[in-house]
Amino acid sequence: MSAPLGVGLIGAGPVTQAIHLPALAGLSGRLRVTHVMDVDAGTAEAVAARAGAAHSTTVEELLADPAVDVVAVCSPHQFHAAQAEAACAAGKKAVLVEKPFATGVEEARRIAKASQESGVPVVVGAMHTYDPAWLAVEPHWGELPRTARLVRSVIQLPFNARYESLATQPHSRPAPPPPADLTDPAVRAARIHGSILGLAIHNLPLVRRFLPEITSVDTAELLAPFGYLVTLRGPDGRTAELIGHMGPTWRPEWTFEVWGEEQELQLDFTPSYVRAGSASAALRTADGEHRFGPYPSNGYEAEWQHLADLAHRTAVPRYDVGRLVDDLAYAIDIADRAATVQHSEGAAL
Repeated sequence: MSAPLGVGLIGAGPVTQAIHLPALAGLSGRLRVTHVMDVDAGTAEAVAARAGAAHSTTVEELLADPAVDVVAVCSPHQFHAAQAEAACAAGKKAVLVEKPFATGVEEARRIAKASQESGVPVVVGAMHTYDPAWLAVEPHWGELPRTARLVRSVIQLPFNARYESLATQPHSRPAPPPPADLTDPAVRAARIHGSILGLAIHNLPLVRRFLPEITSVDTAELLAPFGYLVTLRGPDGRTAELIGHMGPTWRPEWTFEVWGEEQELQLDFTPSYVRAGSASAALRTADGEHRFGPYPSNGYEAEWQHLADLAHRTAVPRYDVGRLVDDLAYAIDIADRAATVQHSEGAAL
């Protein structure tokens, strides 16, 4: 068996601490954290110490470390493109970029170009597209992408801090944003735009599979204290409903449902911060119900396994970079349209 691949983590915030470190610890036979970079030196040192890794405060130091084979870009969104390009230029074996892929389509195309020219595979941390239950049910849904009439994505969660505290002992958390003036239409528009690209985006690649073209966003409402209710319309009367809500609730729900002419698909995902295995999938037809999962690994663990296969050149990317660019363009289009609707009509609920 070959030695584990070295992983360099760019950004040591809550996602790195509560999701990636535990996932990688469970895959120590294939991957191990060798370098943690954060602009906050204390955070970089403390998080690196948990994995027995080196630490630094610059991307250049991390990329120059020969112990780093694979890079995970977990920094604020505006840095994703430049850092992913740099990792490709450094000749690393594979790169994971957290969601969203970039802040704009042109930036995403730059990452795609860097990947294609360097031969370094790049994946996006869209964990549900790697969830074992999603992949297991996919070969069985037949014509559902063509016949789908209604798609619904529901994400109902407590605030992230609850799961972060359950998953790890956070060294630090970003300062909360100042209170927003939701009486200002521009602020409301920015809030719903951010919520689409920050929360709804987890399921948007799944939505796009069954509603590939958006002709209009009919509803875009803000939910208090944080969330959205967005309805989408596609050709031929197809519709989608996106519901996201975070607040002081005790029971999470993370579901994705599709209704077609003769089939119904439902997936129940586990929260990202909980290593509780994959989703459970149910496909209902006239012949009965067919169930898939839950499986032992969640989508993040499966994605890291795929990344290791890519680094060893024993697999090809499950989703090519052109598709990743298109997924981002789809999400930004929805966010832009929702922001326009909210600016002109909306009010927080």
